Amino acid sequence: MCLCWCNPCSIRWIRGWLNNMSSYHLTEGLFLYPTPSGAYYAVASNEMDKPRQFIRQMLLQPTTKALTLENLQLLTGIDDAEKCMELLHHCQKLGWVQGLNEELTYPADQLDKILPDMLSTITENGKVLLADMEGFYLASHGFPHEVAEELSALSAEIATVHARRSGVLVNNLGQASQAWAIVDVFGNSQMGFWPLFIGKNRFVLVISGVPHFNQPEFVSLVWALAIRYAAKAS
Repeated sequence: MCLCWCNPCSIRWIRGWLNNMSSYHLTEGLFLYPTPSGAYYAVASNEMDKPRQFIRQMLLQPTTKALTLENLQLLTGIDDAEKCMELLHHCQKLGWVQGLNEELTYPADQLDKILPDMLSTITENGKVLLADMEGFYLASHGFPHEVAEELSALSAEIATVHARRSGVLVNNLGQASQAWAIVDVFGNSQMGFWPLFIGKNRFVLVISGVPHFNQPEFVSLVWALAIRYAAKAS
């Protein structure tokens, strides 16, 4: 048999050569949780696939689910055990899911109280806001009120332009990302507009400078928004 171990590990992969079938063994005592890159992938687009659906289901749970076959089948929507664990292994290899040693509960405080602190961790210079699809900001950190209002309105206008021209961007140019940025002469983002698709809502993170999406607070941010907006809509 061939045994391989990948970190961060939530699954052990064993391939049996005798019957040419792959078998998977789950590590006990872990709790499923998206990584920052997994959380970003889950909400960066509304184009649905199995990994995105799996991670979104994780983000709809008020507490992290224990790593069991029954919970995997519930979260993936796949009854076949082998296919279910193949999807988990695929997401693990891409660094989209992780196994935690302790159960976590979603940030249950009021959003207007917790969003500013969460937002402040994902920007290099402390200037960031979260806008809704109507062009109003839900929370802001580092921007004056008037500037936050104008940037939120601009984020909605950019979304309209992108929706109108997305066919050319995706089909002709192969640009699947829906994020836009104002860049300097070297191509570095000075002001970025990063959409988050949660339930039927399209939010936009407006970030001054380089975004820091690789923070655990980003997962908490997406989780809190998913429980508040996607769970109630489902």
